[in-house]
This record gives sequence, structure tokens and C-alpha cells, in this order.
Amino acid sequence: MTVGPALWLGPLLLVSLWGSSAPASLLRHLGEHIQRFQESSVLSLSLDLGVATLPKEGWLEQSLDPFNVSDRRSFLQRYWINDQHWVSQGGPIFLHLGGEGSLGPGSVMRGHPAALAPALGALVIGLEHRFYGLSIPAGGLNMAQLRFLSSRHALADVVSTRLALSRLLNVSSSSPWICFGGSYAGSLAAWARLKFPHLFFAAVASSAPVRAVLDFSAYNEVVSRSLTSAAIGGSPECRAAASTAFAEVERRLRAGGEARAALRTELGACASLDSAENRMELLGALQALVGGTVQYDGQAGAPLSVRQLCGLLLEGGVNGSSPVPYRGLRRAVQVVIHSLGQRCLSFSRAETLAQLRVTEPQVSGVGDRQWLYQTCTEFGFYVTCEDPGCPFSQLPALPSQLELCEQVFGLSTSSIAQAVDQTNSYYGGQTPGATQVLFINGDTDPWHVLSVTKDLGVSVSALLIPGASHCLDMAPERPSDSPSLLLARQSIFQQLQTWLKLAKKSPVRGGV
Repeated sequence: MTVGPALWLGPLLLVSLWGSSAPASLLRHLGEHIQRFQESSVLSLSLDLGVATLPKEGWLEQSLDPFNVSDRRSFLQRYWINDQHWVSQGGPIFLHLGGEGSLGPGSVMRGHPAALAPALGALVIGLEHRFYGLSIPAGGLNMAQLRFLSSRHALADVVSTRLALSRLLNVSSSSPWICFGGSYAGSLAAWARLKFPHLFFAAVASSAPVRAVLDFSAYNEVVSRSLTSAAIGGSPECRAAASTAFAEVERRLRAGGEARAALRTELGACASLDSAENRMELLGALQALVGGTVQYDGQAGAPLSVRQLCGLLLEGGVNGSSPVPYRGLRRAVQVVIHSLGQRCLSFSRAETLAQLRVTEPQVSGVGDRQWLYQTCTEFGFYVTCEDPGCPFSQLPALPSQLELCEQVFGLSTSSIAQAVDQTNSYYGGQTPGATQVLFINGDTDPWHVLSVTKDLGVSVSALLIPGASHCLDMAPERPSDSPSLLLARQSIFQQLQTWLKLAKKSPVRGGV
């Protein structure tokens, strides 16, 4: 193991779960931007306190194929440790699981579980997911390698880490291990408790989409509903304005000629809009912009809130041939592109494919190729707008998204559908059957419809936070946090206190 003070910070929360078309990539980069913004504030605070307070970085040698004992290949997996609040070797261990992106030391510094550690005397460990960040096996991201990337492989790593660090850190066999995670990693936390209850005493799963789904049309249903929510600055007029803006974009696309060329410039499309595929990429990117505004509403570092977006869409009167909602959408595009430091809102389909086919690890990337592979082989999660009630364009349609799996990995649509069914069968979907799991969601977050939002008996609790967005409960506290969010965080703390009291009485405490 190598340890030392951390001098940089990677993403704190998780990037968006969408697949990796160009529109989805925009949403993932939006999530990454928010995470880096939050981590920069963590770094500033930590440096004020002195470098000694920063967590230690470590590396574990893990089996590339943990299900084949004759395969001796291995890779190094990164983890972080914050032990400044650990009161004794028998104290609780909070294991923060990484997901589909880099996991930096901020994962063990601020936001839960780190914020819960001082009062509970916990050791906090952050574990980066295999094939993401710096935990990428030698050999790259070709198909022969990617077959070792799945949630089941990730859970094997969690178990191996649990056993190895127990020995390395001399953790008492009576110490309860509790898994934490947000988004996909929230699902992993719940599944770790489900599959290995003898090793993990409990789990806190934030914004965890435990049900895989091929056609995720419900995403935009929640976006549509959230745009009308007065509690976060929406209104029925805002939703109608969004629909009007998209209708104007489609009208100009159909008009062709100068109207289409002007649209390309005004909405930041790098590629020509003459091909149907590139028009679809632009419309999808616009949907991702609006969806991302809802998904990350109210979070530090988000370029736009729902209130601000609605303000743009509804501002002023009609200016010549440019209706207000379309002008507002244009301004929203400019804000987001500027905030992300991007050259364009959308790119060509050909460029998207070229990027996804690169098998060399991209140190500065957010793991688009890896996550696309996981959606193609486990989860689906393809966001569509084909329902007549969807306020946006009726694109992107499901077939075009499924084509990516075939074009990039050679995987058929039927195999993807089968993989989604197998995932739900293996983990149990929205009735996973695990005990001592707390599911936390915000009703603004489009992903909550794939999670657990109601108690499943006395040992599986659910919190649905009014007006809260994706993984908001995991973010560092802010003075602007709503009363409902503060109450939810108090409930999380109380649940942990209850579990830890139970652990002291239990003959089996998650020890080895």
C-alpha cells in the first residue's frame, strides 16, 4: 500500500447515469462539473486547516477476474482513508463506494458519510470503481478487457477491500461496516448488503436506481412534472414555454437552408445539421440540458437552476420572429456551454462514435466508453421522449440509442433487453430483499422512479425528500438547504445511531 497526503481532488458525487450518446455525454459532463466545483471548495477548506488533515491515498491489488481462481492477472485499485474521527479499532467503518467516474479524496472529507463520521467516531474509506478514474487495469478498454467490468465484479472488489483493509488497519471483528453510495454506487451499496450481509451490517443508498430499464421514458415525465413545481421555481407556464421552444427548434430544422444554418450557430452545434443523425444529436443535447437542470437543481456549481431556466424561457415579450421561449433556450445553452468550458453543445454522430471506440484509457475523461458498456450489458437506462406527453422533441428515440451498443461493441438489441432482465432478476429490482438498508431520494430527481421510495418492512426504510435533486443529501451542507433536506439528514443520522446500537447487541456484527 502507498499512502500520502492528497494534493488534488477528483469528483465527489457521481456523474449522470445516462448512456453515452453525445446528449448523454453532455449530462455526464454537467455532473462532473458540479462535482469538481464542490470538491474545489473542499480543497480550499482543507488547505486552510493544513495538509495533515487531508486523507491518505492507498492502492490494493485486486484480481482482474475474481470468479476464476486460475486467472492470476491483477490490477491496482485506488482508495482513500480519513481516520481523523476514528475513535477506536472497534468503531464503525463507513465505506463510500465509487461509481461510474473518478473518486477523489473529497469522498471521505465532506458530505455524507464524512459529515456523519465525527459524531459517530467512524473511519471513512472511499473505494474507486474498477475501470474508472485511475483504477483501470493494464491492457486498456478493449472488449477482451471490458468483460471484467460489471456490478458483480465491482461487488467482488468491495468484498476483497473489506477483508484486506480489515487486516491492514487492524479493524476489530466487532466493527460494523456500513456501505454508502450515490446514484449507481448507491445501488452497489444496497446490493453489497443484499449479497454479503455477513460482511456489511447496513447500507445507505442515495438516489439509487436499483431497477434496470431499457426504455427510461419516465425520466422526462419527472422532468416535465418538475418544471411545473412552484416549490423549485417552476410553473405550468414554464413547462409550456419549454415545449414551445423545442417546437420552434424543430420548425427551423424542418425549414432547412438559412434557418437551419442559423440554428446551428445559435444553439452551439459543431456539426452540420443537414443529416438526420446530427439533428437528433442536437435535439437530444437540448433535452439533456433541460433534464440536467432538473436533475441537479439547487446544487452548488450547477450552471442553471429550474428557477433560472424558467426565468429565461418566460422573460420579456416577442422579439420579431424570435419567440421568447426559443430566445430563452438559446441563452440557457450559452450559460451551460460557458460554464462547462465546452466548444459546442452537440457534435456529429460520427465524432461521438469515434470517441466511444477509443480503447486507450482517457485520464481526463469521465468514463463514457466504460459506462456505455455497462448500460449495454446490465442496465439500459436509455432516456427517451417518445410519449405524446413529453414536452420536448420526440427524439432521441430508443432505436438510435440501442444502435450505439451495436456500433461500438457489436451487441444486439435483444442481448441488451436480456441483460436488463437478468440484472433485475439477480438483484430484485425495486424489491431487492435486503435488510438494514436506507434508501434516500429527492422527488425532483428523475432517477427516483427507479429507486425505492416507500418502506419495505421494518428493516428497509425510504426517505423521499420534497424538492430535492439527485444525490443532494450527499452534498456538503449549505446555508440555503431546505428544511426538508435538513430533516432528512437528521433522519439519516438517527438511522445510523439505531443501527450502531443494534450492532453492539448483535452477535454477528459484520466481522470476519
